[in-house]
Amino acid sequence: MNYIDQIKEFVPINDQESQDRKIIIDYNEQFSHSILLRDNAIAHITSSGFIMNKTLDKVLMVHHNIRNVWSWTGGHADGDRDLLKVAIKEAREETGIINVKPLTQSIIAIDILPVYGHMKKGKYVSGHLHLSISYILTTSEEEKLIVNEDENSGVRWFELDKFNDNYFDIHDVYLYNKLIKRAKQIGNHE
Repeated sequence: MNYIDQIKEFVPINDQESQDRKIIIDYNEQFSHSILLRDNAIAHITSSGFIMNKTLDKVLMVHHNIRNVWSWTGGHADGDRDLLKVAIKEAREETGIINVKPLTQSIIAIDILPVYGHMKKGKYVSGHLHLSISYILTTSEEEKLIVNEDENSGVRWFELDKFNDNYFDIHDVYLYNKLIKRAKQIGNHE
């Protein structure tokens, strides 16, 4: 299915997702030629995977080099219209895991996330927006973890009670807890 059709079919659960979904759909109408490319310096689509263990009581996180925080995996679409494939590819690249699968093929969350100006590979990247499309991915805690030093400085499992503002930025706490809640809802229906 086309990425924009998936976004249109996504059913928001709150005002934030309704508004963000509307903005992404409207933005796509104006910038469909560049919304999947980071060449669009104002806003572009990214795809993220929130990686949980099979019992849905731990989350695999990476210590992000640029943001200097523990974070979920994900990256730029770079023209790829299959956003689930992008989320899985990024999860593998950033953590070293091999066996990973989606909890559901459907988009699990839509968020517009600010990215502040930063240096990357010796070049300045101006502040912009990530039009974030999210999926819940699952893997075994037995998978071998590998740090991808180009992107992160650590990979580790976090128990769900750590997803509060003692461990994470308050905006990340909102996002991660929203994803945990959705994963539990889906897991309970299977």
